[in-house]
Amino acid sequence: MSDFVLDTRLEADTFPLCELELCTVRLAKDANYPWLIMIPKVAGIAELIDLCGQDQHRLTDEIARISTALQSVTQCDKLNVAALGNMVRQLHIHVIARYETDAAWPGPIWGVNPAADYETDKADELIEKIKNALG
Repeated sequence: MSDFVLDTRLEADTFPLCELELCTVRLAKDANYPWLIMIPKVAGIAELIDLCGQDQHRLTDEIARISTALQSVTQCDKLNVAALGNMVRQLHIHVIARYETDAAWPGPIWGVNPAADYETDKADELIEKIKNALG
């Protein structure tokens, strides 16, 4: 994991949240949706299948852990979990809290609304709540 470098677009579009064994976890800079991005700290990977078997299992466990924390904090109606990578090739997993009342419901969030800026204290507050939920 020593050669891992976070893609500059992911870094620019997110706030750091925490470090797990495999993934760095970040909050997307879009206040429209509570949206976490998990990036495995493994250099040169673009697909889930690029991870070794042990890391694939670890990633699944970490996704479940992050999803549980996000759901607990947000009391969302639905969680969307996806690995797309069409714009940013570096493997990253989106974990998005969705509500039946959000502007994009029931469709995907991409391309519906421009990203809304977080007030700094609101982003910090959400990050702290998620960290606490993670234990």
